[in-house]
Amino acid sequence: MTDRTKRHILIVVENLPVPLDRRVWLEATTLKQAGYDVSVICPMGRGWTARHEVIEGVHIHRHTEPPEAHSGAVAYAREYGHAIRHWFRLAGVVWKRRPFDVIQGCNPPDLIFLLALWYRLWGVRYMFDHHDVCPELFEAKFGKKGLLYRVMLIWERLTFATASVSMATNGSFRDIAIRRGQMDPDDVFVVRSAPRIENFIPGPGNPDMRKGAGTVMGYVGVIGQQEGMDLLVLAADHLIRKLGRTDVHFLIVGFGPHLEEVQRDVAAHALEDHFTFTGALYGEDLLAALNVIDIGVSPDPKNAMNDISTMNKVMEYMTLEKPVVQFDLTEGRVSAGNAGLYACANDPIDFAKKIAQLMDDPNGRARMGAMGRKRVLNDLSWTHTEPQLLAAYDRIYAKMGRQ
Repeated sequence: MTDRTKRHILIVVENLPVPLDRRVWLEATTLKQAGYDVSVICPMGRGWTARHEVIEGVHIHRHTEPPEAHSGAVAYAREYGHAIRHWFRLAGVVWKRRPFDVIQGCNPPDLIFLLALWYRLWGVRYMFDHHDVCPELFEAKFGKKGLLYRVMLIWERLTFATASVSMATNGSFRDIAIRRGQMDPDDVFVVRSAPRIENFIPGPGNPDMRKGAGTVMGYVGVIGQQEGMDLLVLAADHLIRKLGRTDVHFLIVGFGPHLEEVQRDVAAHALEDHFTFTGALYGEDLLAALNVIDIGVSPDPKNAMNDISTMNKVMEYMTLEKPVVQFDLTEGRVSAGNAGLYACANDPIDFAKKIAQLMDDPNGRARMGAMGRKRVLNDLSWTHTEPQLLAAYDRIYAKMGRQ
């Protein structure tokens, strides 16, 4: 019988605070409930400013938020250098409380292997939690490859070479770990990003958020450069101005570096009356917003990164019985199946037409929403993902000779 209370895991994440990072928080709390001692290193941000606190038994150590890199090698060096210094400092703090056996590195960036290599001297193994394909993320963000793209390919290769076991968010990421990362297939586990169904329960939502509109489209997530918000604004403009669907509202939930730019874009199209930006919402406030929408939208454009990425927002729409409109992405279809309509790649006019198609078919919307929730309950919820997470950790401890 495995005694997991003797195991201590350090999870390191750079781009979001915990517990705001929903995937990392699900992993941390699941491991804690399974008996592991769990510590987390992450940045501050979005109201999570305590340097150290214990939530649900998980020790969280936060450092000051690094400046986000928007362009250029100097900006990236500044952001990542700031984070790396704090990883090493806080790992020492965690080690003093209790030595850890495994470091779980959650990318981006693909640099946490540096910390893992140092602690390998004390027998610590590296678990790579593959959130994003960083070379493709760079290409999508900056529209080019170049020197930094090649550097990121090297970092990715070193990350996989350092990892004893890797967790992939979907089958496409697993293929990259095996093909590009040259990992043994037995050491790669698909641990999908998935909602806890007990936290995402369909309901009436907050009717005030509808702003009196007949149909409400909802978006939840990061508002950044690669999320396709410019395409969503163009689709809304076509829907309202060309297709004559004026009785609509777009409820935008989230935060990100391009929020103000998107708001300016909405104003430039004179669509302010049709858009509400709520900022970040959590818990019951998030459910109140998502439950009131009629259609979930995921305007992430088709590119090398998005095509193989699983979008958390799509999973959340489905869990709340909302039909989805998205561009035709490989992993988007894997997630939503018949619960979504798929617009031609990066075509905002077709995106608007797909929204209008669902607006005209309330029975179809209800049917697709029910199929989506059923798909999550039967195949894609965290209940189905949890065994893979625990199996990945059983594997890494077995490779350490500790059953």
